[in-house]
Amino acid sequence: MLKVRVIPTLLWKGAGLVKGVGFDSWRRVGTVLPAVKVYNMREVDELIVVDITATAEERQPDYESIQEFAYESFVPLTMGGGVRSINDIRSLLRCGADKVAINTAAYADPSIITKAADVFGSQCVVVSIDAKRQSDERHQCYSHCGSKPTGLEVVQWAQKVEELGAGEILITSIERDGTMEGYDLDLISKVSTAVNIPVIASGGAGTYEHFYQALTQGKAQAVAAASLYHFTEQTPLQAKLYLKSKGIHVRTSQLT
Repeated sequence: MLKVRVIPTLLWKGAGLVKGVGFDSWRRVGTVLPAVKVYNMREVDELIVVDITATAEERQPDYESIQEFAYESFVPLTMGGGVRSINDIRSLLRCGADKVAINTAAYADPSIITKAADVFGSQCVVVSIDAKRQSDERHQCYSHCGSKPTGLEVVQWAQKVEELGAGEILITSIERDGTMEGYDLDLISKVSTAVNIPVIASGGAGTYEHFYQALTQGKAQAVAAASLYHFTEQTPLQAKLYLKSKGIHVRTSQLT
């Protein structure tokens, strides 16, 4: 049986890491390299690092810094932010990233998903979907770091990116982001049951129980979180111990 993954998310802005609520990430919470080094020792399965200003500033990823992050990371590293072309993806992989998260560029040119999967393999391609619940209870996809509505319904888009060759989906609730009040289980479940590729739940985790809910009720294959690790004393290892106690299959050297 496949083991679920526990994944910290690092939001990178300028010189350091930030976090906020509802994609309004303003609060400084440290710098990237020390965080990577700490997580190396905390039994994480992967790391997700997103440059949250690269797309808005219409610039390429900071490859020099990313190469440093990858050199220090002993776990699989997913990089996102500022990805607009196959060349960007190639450069990120050459810097040491194991996977590349694509968001805004996929709406502008969905073929980038297929091209990336064909050239590098679908296992490298993570499509990041930021969604917001609408008045009719449907979820709409947003681009440009959650600031621009696309008009696309989330389940339809998730199925489309799977068809195009995405290896997995990172689904984030914009409203729940940073609240630590729990994931949008309805959103996660809708996406997870609509596709056959792994889904990473994101946006709202505040307790280990929220992880368990995302994996069982939401049917996700992995759980991502940021605020939980920045603002509480909860750790990835303790999260895994909790999940194991609830019958979830996890991977760690400290479990018997």
